[in-house]
Amino acid sequence: MNYKKYIEDNTISCDAGGRGGGIEIDVSELLPELNEPRMASYQNYLGGGMLGSICNNCNFDTESLSKKDQVVIFELADQLNRYFHSLTNHAGDEWEEASFNQNQSRPVSAY
Repeated sequence: MNYKKYIEDNTISCDAGGRGGGIEIDVSELLPELNEPRMASYQNYLGGGMLGSICNNCNFDTESLSKKDQVVIFELADQLNRYFHSLTNHAGDEWEEASFNQNQSRPVSAY
C-alpha cells in the first residue's frame, strides 16, 4: 500500500506548524464495516522552539479488529506519524531538524 498517497487522498483536516498541531484521516476505505472510522496524529509544543513526540489515536477499538486489519492499521498509524513529522520538521532549525526517531524520544507534553 502506498501510505503517503492514502493519507493525502483521505485527509479530513490538517493543522501543522512550528507549534505542533494535528492531522486527521478517514479510514473507512480500509474498515468499511465501521461507522466513520478516523485516525489522527498530533504533536504538542514543548517550548523553546521544540516540538514533542508525535502521538496518534483512533475513534474505534483496534483490539476488536482482525489480526490482518490490526497490522494494516498499526502500520498506517506509524506512517501517519512519519508523514506528520515531515510536515512539521523544518530544515535549518536547531530543534525541528531532528530525525523522526530523535523526535519520538522527546516527551509528549511539557506539562
